[in-house]
Amino acid sequence: MADRVLPQPEKFASCPYDEKILDFYKGQFDAVFMLLHPFFYPRKINIDRFCPEHWPTKLEIIETCERVSWKRIIELTDLSSFAQIDVGLRTSIHGLYREIANEDYAFRLIELTEKENIIHPSEGQLPPLLENRIYEAIKVLGYEWLWVGNEFGTERKLHWIDDLMKNDEIPSHGCVFTHDHSLLVTTHWDSHCSFLCSSKEIIERILEVEKFEGFYCTENTEVYWGAYEI
Repeated sequence: MADRVLPQPEKFASCPYDEKILDFYKGQFDAVFMLLHPFFYPRKINIDRFCPEHWPTKLEIIETCERVSWKRIIELTDLSSFAQIDVGLRTSIHGLYREIANEDYAFRLIELTEKENIIHPSEGQLPPLLENRIYEAIKVLGYEWLWVGNEFGTERKLHWIDDLMKNDEIPSHGCVFTHDHSLLVTTHWDSHCSFLCSSKEIIERILEVEKFEGFYCTENTEVYWGAYEI
């Protein structure tokens, strides 16, 4: 019996895994903006809820938690760059090889949670405190529908954007993309950031609507960007 080998997922609905990001999307998207997943502070919900068994819903987090930027994390710790935060977060989930991990960076972020009740962003999924803001910005571009797909490109479903805002439909490591394949938002499974992929013009229009924290990928930016030159 022949082995069942999945076809390669389309670039307009998939994510690179361990390579240079712009190279991966070459021929599909001209630009990629790295959306940094915000840390957050629970204002109206008990911090004990933030465990796998009792994790709050998307709407609970939106309604009861306050975003904390990576820039603010630098101010609250001895870390000096987004790259160090990225390495610290990945180290804390054992997402880096020993030679590029940094336990000191990870400790400083864990200590911040213990002292300030600031929750780390989750890896591998578009966070609630970004998700609806992205939808609102995409609506300004004139879109009313978005495809939601899984990381393997084997399942996708078309959703009215307003319905997406009320519910939690994106699977872990999943993606959302427009029907004309001109815009994609996807999340690498081991990362605390998402990729906003499109033309530079469209991304700039989105950033005019919402001042997302992040940066444009250069030709040298890799998926594990904090550990390498970007």
